[in-house]
Amino acid sequence: MAAATKKTAGAKKKKGKAKETAGKEGIGDKAVEAAGRLLKHDPDSGVDGWKKGEPVPYLFLANVFENISETTKRLEIAEMLTNAFRTVIVSNPDDLLAAVYLASNTIAPQHEGIDLGIGDATLVKILAEATGRKESAIRADYKEQGDLGIVASMSRSTQKTMFAPPKLTMSGVLKEFRAIATTEGTKSVDAKKAKIKKLLVAARECEAGYIVRSLQGKLRIGLAQQTVNQALIHAVVLQSDAAAKAAKEGGNGAVADLLGRGADVLKQVFSECPSYDEIVPALLMEGGVDKLHSRCHFRPGVPVKPMLAKPTCGVSEVLQRFSDVEFTCEYKYDGERAQIHLLEDGTVKIFSRNQEDNTPKFPDVIRALPSYLKAGVKSVVIDGEAVAYDREQHKILPFQILSTRGRKNIDEADIKVNVCIYAFDCLYLNGETLLQKSLTERREAMYSAFKEVPDEFYFCTAKISRDVEELQVFLEDSIADNTEGLIVKTMDATYEPSKRSLNWLKLKKDYLEGCGDSLDLVPIGAFHGRGKRTGVYGAYLLACYDEESEELQSICKIGTGFSDEQLVELTEGLRPTVIEAPRSYFKYDANAMKCDVWFDPSQVWEVKAADLSISPVHQAGHGLVDPVKGIALRFPRFLRKRDDKNVEQATNSEQVADFYNAQATKQEFAGGDDDY
Repeated sequence: MAAATKKTAGAKKKKGKAKETAGKEGIGDKAVEAAGRLLKHDPDSGVDGWKKGEPVPYLFLANVFENISETTKRLEIAEMLTNAFRTVIVSNPDDLLAAVYLASNTIAPQHEGIDLGIGDATLVKILAEATGRKESAIRADYKEQGDLGIVASMSRSTQKTMFAPPKLTMSGVLKEFRAIATTEGTKSVDAKKAKIKKLLVAARECEAGYIVRSLQGKLRIGLAQQTVNQALIHAVVLQSDAAAKAAKEGGNGAVADLLGRGADVLKQVFSECPSYDEIVPALLMEGGVDKLHSRCHFRPGVPVKPMLAKPTCGVSEVLQRFSDVEFTCEYKYDGERAQIHLLEDGTVKIFSRNQEDNTPKFPDVIRALPSYLKAGVKSVVIDGEAVAYDREQHKILPFQILSTRGRKNIDEADIKVNVCIYAFDCLYLNGETLLQKSLTERREAMYSAFKEVPDEFYFCTAKISRDVEELQVFLEDSIADNTEGLIVKTMDATYEPSKRSLNWLKLKKDYLEGCGDSLDLVPIGAFHGRGKRTGVYGAYLLACYDEESEELQSICKIGTGFSDEQLVELTEGLRPTVIEAPRSYFKYDANAMKCDVWFDPSQVWEVKAADLSISPVHQAGHGLVDPVKGIALRFPRFLRKRDDKNVEQATNSEQVADFYNAQATKQEFAGGDDDY
């Protein structure tokens, strides 16, 4: 067992080091080869059918999407999109913003809450009107194809028009999408239908298919935001004078290094300022990448991506990490992450961990916030947890209670579930960003800006120590106080947006038994229920997310932990996402996992398991622990649906490998083995 653990750790360390080198310096073999191919491409060659300076046709981008849909190789996808963005830059740089939004399948920054999400029934009706076909025929084709975008491409208009409509442009399509999403009022439905019909009538070749898919909110070509961001920064860097100089002086390796550093800069900036409206214009200004961080940085009103804690196997792992440093233990509250922003003009915004604007959900918190502030506070951002709270009994309530609270358009008089805010960090105060300050300084800023109000606003319960043995006692105290456990943090740590840092370790009560942490997984397929479960899905195939390959890798089949009501609710919620065949980026054993239905990935579920094991069937973390096998969960059970997470925020394959290795280490210290 010891030898196996050592071998596994060595292999993982080697792979991790290689990834670190490639990510940090951009000089891995594949990166150098890719840089060479990108340098050979002439972006002017993509300008076909329009003149430089003119709006870029939407058909250009639709054809790029078509080419991307024909491959599953991430590097090829990234290179195709990079070259497309480069063509836009040399042709009409003002259209780059539209190209990035359309490629990322969004129309505005996520925190603005502007989504299309047009229902299938509405699209079928509009498609019939725009093409002259019968609705019944459209629905029949949709059932057969499983993709309304394909049906739209097949249903090219048979209606004759006296004058050909103007050709669609990328900027024009984005403008119409935004107008459709923001149209309100008594006749808004008719107005939206008219705008969509206008787009479909003007569509040429494959354009209609991607217009419909965008309106559904499902581009269906496996293009993740991570790849879009990579293509964006690579395109900007390659079209800069710095790239030409690097190629001349250092060849492909120097260019690869430049691309890697650019990607690191954009990743950091996007985590602090997740807005293409600000980032894309800034990249096109003089100084581009070098001045990006000074032009686009964290400020109140725009949510920073939250820092995350790394799960641990138990107190022994914390001991290894924090034995020689001062650390703090904070209660881990079982609620919703709440990033509360007070702007200079007095506006209050509350954002979820997923940058969703949750302001309408907490009118009571917004009303009461001034009473939590000390004199002199003009602008501030705090990170905290909104927890369901019984103000009569003065105690924290389970998360399930909080989940029954409404999400939008809540009248404070109708609120039945009270919340208490537990603040644990301060990210901004009176015009100064604190992200690069130590936790000690950020905590002092929080204490200087806020005061506790019983049953409404508290600072998280915390203890500073250098004695790791106190952890066990404090962990037991946290459980007795109805929290999930502890977050252990180093006092000198800065706030690292979107990172799951070793400076924050998660120690939950679950670590006292079985598998250390729960996992957040994506349902990608299901099996029809039998017996008592007839009429609903009886079991599901779940997957973790691999950030490097952008794959969803199967990790378990789950059929336990569901109540009868949950089975009905989940079935009804997933049926609209059923697709004809598994996506090309699903990694699973086709012989062992023959699902009755497959899903377009849309939900994230929290799952607990007894432990993890090496699996000849499941593909999670394939190659990270075993060279040819993946990792599977044993005896998984459903806990809850995670509405606060999207698919790309599911537990990733490296985390799964970490769980397995931590479990193996724990068993080795205990004299156990993992031969099951």
